[in-house]
Amino acid sequence: MTAIQIRQLDAQGLYAHRDELIEVYRDAYADKIENQFFAEGRFWERLEAYAQRPGFGLVMAYDAGDDLVGYALGYPLPADSRWWHGLLADLDQELIAEDGTRTFALNYIMVRRDFRRRGVARELHNALKRSRPERRMTLLVLPDNVAAVLAYRAWGWQRIGELQPFRDGPTYDAMILDLGGVGT
Repeated sequence: MTAIQIRQLDAQGLYAHRDELIEVYRDAYADKIENQFFAEGRFWERLEAYAQRPGFGLVMAYDAGDDLVGYALGYPLPADSRWWHGLLADLDQELIAEDGTRTFALNYIMVRRDFRRRGVARELHNALKRSRPERRMTLLVLPDNVAAVLAYRAWGWQRIGELQPFRDGPTYDAMILDLGGVGT
């Protein structure tokens, strides 16, 4: 386990740390960044959209040298959420119904390549999870990201189906984590 310091921020923190966040993104997505969907500008546009959502949450991990090594962020799904619109299978409507307080969408959890497999992602995951009042969390993960898929399963996440959130984007595995609340 790498000694890290976790800092919790809000949307203003996102803007204050823009350059650091993008630097970590470049490192974490180095193998995909040439793809238009994963381009740096498009990534930042998504982050800005997420930061506008009420309840946006951001946790950042710093090493002993005060360098950002990873972060996790997301927002609560509103009652009119389009999150589930790209599902590629029919699911029970109750499973995907949102009321604005039920589900926190974990949009990104990323760690610099040199800091992977040291427990940083789990620390970020747990810090964000502890900060949330929602009854469950959801995320999308590329099915070929075997390390991430195995980690999420080990942390209690359940796959519920495939989802393509953007027409020009990849198909992801949609996962849910019950946080122990009523009505999950």
